[in-house]
Amino acid sequence: MPDVILPVLNERDAIPWVLERMPDGYAPIVVDNGSTDGSGELAQQLGARVVVESTPGFGAACFAGLSAAQSEIVCFMDCDASFDPRDLPKVADAVASGTVDLMLGARRPTSRGAWPIHARAANTVLALELRRRTKVPLRDLGPMRAAHREALLALGIRDRRFGWPLEMVLRAADADWRIAEVQVDYHPRDGKSKVTGTVKGTVRAVQDMTRVLR
Repeated sequence: MPDVILPVLNERDAIPWVLERMPDGYAPIVVDNGSTDGSGELAQQLGARVVVESTPGFGAACFAGLSAAQSEIVCFMDCDASFDPRDLPKVADAVASGTVDLMLGARRPTSRGAWPIHARAANTVLALELRRRTKVPLRDLGPMRAAHREALLALGIRDRRFGWPLEMVLRAADADWRIAEVQVDYHPRDGKSKVTGTVKGTVRAVQDMTRVLR
C-alpha cells in the first residue's frame, strides 16, 4: 500500500476533494508546513495521517513526509486540487512492478488557465537543461511522482526548498535509476499557488532549482 505525501500550506478548501479521491490502498500523509487555516486539523478529521513540519519550505515538507512514511513505495502530490489522486496508480504501478525506479507525472493541462505561461516556460527551460545533463528524456518536473522509500532516503537529497524535485531527479540519474514519465491531468488549482500562481513565486522556484543545478 503506497503512502502519499501531501505537502500542505493553507489548503483547507482543497483537502476534502483530494482526500475523497484517494484510491483504495493509498494512504495519505498530510504534512502541515505552517498552515494558519486549520488545514492539518481538517485533514486529521477526514482520516489522514498528519505530520507537522515547522521548518518552512517545500523540500522540508516532502522530507518530513518521506521520513514519516512506512510503506515500501511512496508517492508525492500537491494537495491543491491541481492533480486528481485517481491518477496516482499511473505513476505508482510501474514502480511497484519493478520496471521503473522513479516515475514522474508529466502535466497535461485540462484548461488554458491550469498552467500559467510563465510557469510553463520556466519548466521547459529547466527540463531542457535536465535532459542535457542527464540524457533522461523528461519533458516535465511535475510534483506527482513515485519511488521506493528506502532508495529515496539513500539518495541524500539536501535541498529543503523548491529545488527538492529537481535534486531528486539529478541524484536518481547519477545513481543510474530507471526514470520515466507518464501523462497526468493538470487542473486549475484551488486558490493561488505559492509557486506557479505568481511570477514572483516562479522566480523563487527557478532560483532554488538553479542553485541545485550548480
